[in-house]
Amino acid sequence: MRLLRSTDLALRVLMRLAVSGGTTPTTRDVAAAMEVPYTHAAKVVAELQHMALLEARRGRGGGLALTEKGRTASVGAVVRAFEGDGDVVDCEGATPCPLNSGCRLRGALRQAQEAFFASLDPITVADIVTNPTGPLLLGISARV
Repeated sequence: MRLLRSTDLALRVLMRLAVSGGTTPTTRDVAAAMEVPYTHAAKVVAELQHMALLEARRGRGGGLALTEKGRTASVGAVVRAFEGDGDVVDCEGATPCPLNSGCRLRGALRQAQEAFFASLDPITVADIVTNPTGPLLLGISARV
């Protein structure tokens, strides 16, 4: 299974903010540190803010800050939110699959997808920034 770029970026933004140590980097700072376009980062930040996982303050003294809900958020829940609940394969597309009425593949892939998400459910954002990841994230951010 391959994650969408927005899912990957959302997880990296949360990880970066989890090790910010009280600083409030801007969306531009985070985009530069993660080497992604600002517009992509801004869309992801807006969705994370909508999910109440981070706070974004504008103006002087503003920036991004992880909320307590963001720190304890399940990685599985974040991935589900960004990936959506669609099927792994598109059986109903422009050319519907002729096996659609009796295929077992779709169900098996759906079960595998759910097992993937379930394996991420017990892992929190705080868990994924423990050593050695946290110090590495701070080192990357310091270079920007």
